[in-house]
Amino acid sequence: MAIVSGVNIPDNKRVQTALTYVYGIGPTQALDVVEKAGVLDNPRVKDLSDDSLNRIRDVIDREKIVEGDLRREVNSNIRRLIDIGCYRGTRHRRALPLRGQRTKTNARTKRGRRVAVSRKSS
Repeated sequence: MAIVSGVNIPDNKRVQTALTYVYGIGPTQALDVVEKAGVLDNPRVKDLSDDSLNRIRDVIDREKIVEGDLRREVNSNIRRLIDIGCYRGTRHRRALPLRGQRTKTNARTKRGRRVAVSRKSS
């Protein structure tokens, strides 16, 4: 297995697909990296030469924020929202959806299991 940014990427997959195993690189970013590295025809990772693999590593190291640095940055952004007490920060703190989704009937994965409410006996 080839190692890119500290992540083992699978040998038997195409380069663009294999690069998406790195946190912070999706399909579009992977295509961009492969083009900038000058790798043609989207070969499998096991068919890459050491030179082209090193070019891919260099492009990612120079131009992309990935893995630990990106996780740290995202967590610090969320921590900042919580600290300033804005609406999004309070939603993060309470583990609820924060982009305007309805929570009266949905959002079960965020709110937890249903709590049965017993009826009044007359």
